[in-house]
Amino acid sequence: MPLSTPATRHLDRLGIPYQVHVHGGPLHSLEQAAAERGLAPDQIVRSLVFRLESGEFVLVLMPGARQVSWPKLRQHLGVSRITTASREQVLAATGYPPGAVSPFGLPNPLRILADQSILVHGTLSLGAGAPNTGLILSRDDLLAVVQPEVLDLGSE
Repeated sequence: MPLSTPATRHLDRLGIPYQVHVHGGPLHSLEQAAAERGLAPDQIVRSLVFRLESGEFVLVLMPGARQVSWPKLRQHLGVSRITTASREQVLAATGYPPGAVSPFGLPNPLRILADQSILVHGTLSLGAGAPNTGLILSRDDLLAVVQPEVLDLGSE
């Protein structure tokens, strides 16, 4: 039976082609996830949730091991204070547990930002909405569906 999550159902409704990769066991590193999916580490896109001082949440798509620059993120958002969302906040804001967050099939609209390095590869992999599982799809489909604000968010 194929995997069915809000993310896969969203992509199915839109007719977006994708592959689902279910890992055979627990993941211990970004490199392991990439190798098992047949991708380079910077083709794996993490969906990171941050809480703004207003109580709103923002989702940041960050490829590979790149780290988010807090000053750049604060400046772009026009806020002085942001925090990483707690496990409970991630689940409440996205409907997904940490580690399985997908920008697809969110229960409520979220502002989505993406680091510009997301543009490097034509194929990317993101959370599928289930633990130890990834969606693999084209960068162009990701950008068309999610329509993130693309900018330099990486730390130097």
